[in-house]
Order: sequence, then structure tokens, then C-alpha cells
Amino acid sequence: MTISIFDKDLDKNKANFVALSPVSFVERSAEVYGDLPATVHGARTYTWREVRDRSARLSSALTSIGVKKGDAVSVMLSNTPEMVEAHYAVPGINAVLNTLNTRLDAHLLAWQINHCEAKVLITDREFSAVIETTLEMLKEQYARELIVIDVDDSEFSGPGERLGQFEYESWISSFEPVPLLKGPDDEWDAIAVSYTSGTTGDPKGVVTHHRGAYLNATCQALTWHMPEFPVYLWTLPMFHCNGWCFPWTIALLGGTHICLRRVDAPSILGAIAKYKVDHYCAAPIVHNLLIAADPELRKGISHKVKAMVAGAAPPAAMIEGMSKIGFELLHVYGLTEVYGPAAVAVKRLSWSSETLSEQTRLNGRQGVRYVLEEGMTLMNPETMQELPADSETMGEIMFRGNIVMKGYLKNPASTQKAFEGGWFHTGDLAVMESDRYLKIKDRSKDIIISGGENISSLEVEDALYRHPDVMTCAVVAKPDDKWGESPVAYVELRSNATTTSEELIAHCKSLLAGYKVPRDIRFEPIPKTSTGKIQKFELRKRAII
Repeated sequence: MTISIFDKDLDKNKANFVALSPVSFVERSAEVYGDLPATVHGARTYTWREVRDRSARLSSALTSIGVKKGDAVSVMLSNTPEMVEAHYAVPGINAVLNTLNTRLDAHLLAWQINHCEAKVLITDREFSAVIETTLEMLKEQYARELIVIDVDDSEFSGPGERLGQFEYESWISSFEPVPLLKGPDDEWDAIAVSYTSGTTGDPKGVVTHHRGAYLNATCQALTWHMPEFPVYLWTLPMFHCNGWCFPWTIALLGGTHICLRRVDAPSILGAIAKYKVDHYCAAPIVHNLLIAADPELRKGISHKVKAMVAGAAPPAAMIEGMSKIGFELLHVYGLTEVYGPAAVAVKRLSWSSETLSEQTRLNGRQGVRYVLEEGMTLMNPETMQELPADSETMGEIMFRGNIVMKGYLKNPASTQKAFEGGWFHTGDLAVMESDRYLKIKDRSKDIIISGGENISSLEVEDALYRHPDVMTCAVVAKPDDKWGESPVAYVELRSNATTTSEELIAHCKSLLAGYKVPRDIRFEPIPKTSTGKIQKFELRKRAII
């Protein structure tokens, strides 16, 4: 084989090649911005130098109990400084971070901890009841015992017992910090395993790598045009897709994490006003809380606030509502398998001259791929042929590139299926418009086929959200003797609203073709994950009854 002159005697070495890892951002911010605030949590404030020191002590402490490359460390934590530190310390020794959903039951927690073979659990005292049961189940069902470290958060005063061998603060204080949050030798090494379960009921362990986390953390800053030293509010749970990589993005920019244990309108708006928060992320349900909040709660907020929305496609009423309260909304799209958001409805300058209704339509699309994602397109999943950008032909959204997971842990069949044809199959159905922006029509499993006609549940939901009394809604299929399937709508109304099902049906008739209008509207609580995603698989079970 002929060697190019541009390869001869020009090898990689320690001086010219370092594996990409987002923990390097922490080291830089400690070096360059060491005196600036990194985390704020109630009465506690830590600078970047202190956060780096605390994270490096946690790395040292974990190493002392045998945690090494490739070992999983599970954490059951709220959005606190300890959760931020775990995102730096665990990857810093090339271990694998497993952030647990704080609303799961003991059965699922035990299954996930066992599945990723975690050696250590760091847990907040608030969750001691469910964790105590989880530890018992791990021992009895899986013959697995963990080293447990308790976090006794200064901002938590509720009930809860310490369960572990160590208390976090005194434990890390007893160790010298590691000299360097080094990260991996190979950027393909796993950085985290995150379990997807909330909307499908079929948990899979999504394994992500250092390279992807580095690139998507950078992408978030580029996509949002974030300045240095942003003030970022943690409304999004850090356990969800590692906080969409924002723990590392804020380190990249020398910004400030404003930690928040509770997500409600007074807490969010109060923090925005007090700390001059300029960025936050949330699912549509959280933004709707702020829109519906008492205007008095927004007093003191006169600066620009940028909000990012993902999860379900945001309804038009929500996009319009955010505009009216003066928050600048950016719509992104992604999945756990692509490190959180990996596509964005990039706003064009020309959109500002459009009507509010047209701006809302344009902003409501899932958009185009992130700049560091190599490919996103629309394909026929059977033939793997790309589909035309005609706003009509529906296909499956697919991704490829560096911001795609390694695969599903211990699940080669699902991994192979997800990557068939050299693309990651999202399962989301969409059309591509002439400007090559994608617009999701539905999840493949959520299309309702009634009398041979396809009904998009998202289109029906969008119509319902346009009624001023609708707070939350979800539409699924129910069996129908005549049509095969028909849509049933589950609705939660705003407080003090008295709208009837007849009124909502009439409202939908004014916006939708007749066959799309739900005749069955049920005013019931809608099951959601802790990140606000609606659990349609649970509603499908109800619809059969």
C-alpha cells in the first residue's frame, strides 16, 4: 500500500491529538474563569475553581472504592450541585454515568441499576423510601449489592433517611482531588447510559460516548448563539439525556448553573427574576405553566429570556403564548439516542416580516440538522430511499453522524434494527417542506387509521390546544367496530374552566376535516413522565376500556 507524503512520518502523538471529551471544558473554565460563579443553589454558591475541585475530589473518592474505566455509577439526584459534579467527576475517570429518573418505581430502578451493572449509587435523602425498596430488590432478585453514598442537600428539609456507607460532603472532603479530570484515551468510550422508557414502556439502555457528548454540548452553544457566561436555569431534569448535554455546555462557556429542586411557575419565574437567568430548557408542559401563571409572578423580568422547547411538537397556542409574555422560544427536536436535541427550527431573518400565525407555523417545525450532525433526512424505512421535499410525502426521520449513540446496552438485535441501512431510525413520521425543514406528523405507532384514512394525532391535538380552556391534551386510537379505529381525546382543562365535550367537538369541527374530529373526549388526568412527556401507551390501555 502506497503511503501518502502527507502521512509519512506524520503520526498522531500526545502533542497533536487528544481524545474529545466534555470534561476538558471543566478544566478550562477552572483555569480561565476560576473566580466566577459556576453553581448557585439556595445559600450555596461555588466558583468554577471550587466546582472543579469538588468534582476532582469525587473522582478521587470513587477511585478509592474501586470505580474504574467502564464501571457504571448510578445517581438518583435532583438538579443540585452534586448532580452537576457527577457529570464532571464520573466521566473524568472514564467511568459511565447512569442518571436515574427520580419518578420511577423501585422495580424499574432495580432493573436499570442491575442491567448496567452499577457498582455505586449516589442518592438524595429525599428518595430514601423508594431507594430502600430498590436496594432490597437488587439484593433479593439480582444478588447485587451497591456502595451507597447519601446526599443531604442543604435545600431539602423534608423526611428521608440516610441509607449508605458514606455521606457525600464529608466523604469527598476526605480525599485530595485528582490532578486532572482526564476523561478517556479513546473518545469512543462510553460516557453515559440513559434509559428510555417513559413514552413507550419498553426500556432500553442508550449508550453514548465522549465524542458525541463533546460535539453536542458544543452544538447547543452554537445553535442557541449562547454568549460566554450564560446564566442557565435547571428546569429540565439533568437525569433526562444528561440534561441535553447542557451540564457540559455551561462548562464550555464558563456560565452559571442555577439549580432548582422543584419545577413550578413561582419557583421558575422567581429564579429568572432574582438571578437574571437568560436561558432555560423545558418540555411544552412547563412552558404552558409559565404562560398560564399569574402575571404578577413575572414582575422583575425585563431582560431577554431565551427558552428551548423539545419533547412533543409544541402546539401553536403555546408558541404564540410564549411570544406574548416576551420569552424568545427556540424549537428543537431529538431523542435520547442522539444526545437530546439534534435538529432545530433555525429562524430565518425573513420570518420576522410574516404574520404571527405564519411565524408560529414556521417555528413549529422540527427543522434542520444541527451543524455538527452529519445527516438528517426523510426516508421510506422499507426501501431506504430518500423522499421528496413536497410537504406531502410522509416518511421516517433518520439521523447519521457523530451525534448518534453507540447503541443499546446488551441489546444487539435492537441496535442492529435501529441502524439498518446505515442510518438511525427514529420512528418519527414527518414530511419535508420545500425549504428542507422537517415537520413531524406523528410517531409511527401514533397514527390513527380510521376507515382507511390516516389521522395524525398531533394535528388533532394542535386543534384542541387552540381552545383557550385546554391546558393539556393527548389523542390516541380506540377500537371502532365500523371504522377500525377512531380518535379519543384526553383533556385537562385550565383551572376554573367549564368547557364541555360538545363545545370542544364543535371547536375541532371548525379546524379539522370531519373524519379527524374526536367524538369521544374524556376529561381525565393525563399520565406523564417526569420530563413532561405524555405516556400514550398508558392512554391506549385506557382507550380499550
